[in-house]
Amino acid sequence: MTIQPRSAPNPWRLIRFVLPVLSWLISALPLVTTAAEDVPHPLSQQAQDEIKKTQTDRIEKLSQQIAENPKSEDLYSQRGDACFFLGQFDKAVADYDEMVKLNPASEASHWRRGIACFYADKFKNAAAQFEMYHSFDDVDRENGIWRYLSQYMAQGRDPARQGLLKYKKDDREPFPAVYQLFAGKITPEEILKQIGEAEIDDQERQKRLFYAELYIGLNYAVEQNPEKALPHLRAATANSWPRKAGFGPHYMWQVGRLHYERLIQKQKKPS
Repeated sequence: MTIQPRSAPNPWRLIRFVLPVLSWLISALPLVTTAAEDVPHPLSQQAQDEIKKTQTDRIEKLSQQIAENPKSEDLYSQRGDACFFLGQFDKAVADYDEMVKLNPASEASHWRRGIACFYADKFKNAAAQFEMYHSFDDVDRENGIWRYLSQYMAQGRDPARQGLLKYKKDDREPFPAVYQLFAGKITPEEILKQIGEAEIDDQERQKRLFYAELYIGLNYAVEQNPEKALPHLRAATANSWPRKAGFGPHYMWQVGRLHYERLIQKQKKPS
């Protein structure tokens, strides 16, 4: 019998797994060794200031345009986004509500309205919005995640888990695995390992890592575990893919940035 030599392990497969995990460990390290105020924001101060100035200028310009054209759904949409990106969540909800008044047919699909309600602490309203969206799109597990987060904040983890929306059709990666996180059937480490081992190109890996880091972080955040939430939300904010990928991913990048900054501010406040 001839004994065949074992083939050497593929080094690239190992690298694809190690890099995202190593990146997460590096991002988490400062939170373990330093106070929150000593952890550098993934964006420079100039970049943070530019976001605020850009959105402030947008709101001023859009408000002038709305005064001249108060029946424009698109203008309210744009101003609602700008308000949200500035952390003015009640104002964002008001503009999104105005959109629905002008065009009632837009209500079911208005996921931004649900997210704005969530951050305005209107958790029951947020959950109701995501329930409506499910009737519009019964594939998108990201919507189911937001409904879970809203119900968690309104009722607690057990009722939120029991009320998780059921999905029968396939969804884009990494949401099938991420959705299982909220059901308690998979760990964050297992999700990141799956992404690390996947046979995908760098852009797709960054895409999956962004959503995984974002929702792992938000899960820890609603569970009142900021120490574990912060490194994941920081990693999502540092990810360059969503800022260039288009409207939806960019909006979710803003969500991650805002939540990261809110947790940092809370940790800076004296107890």
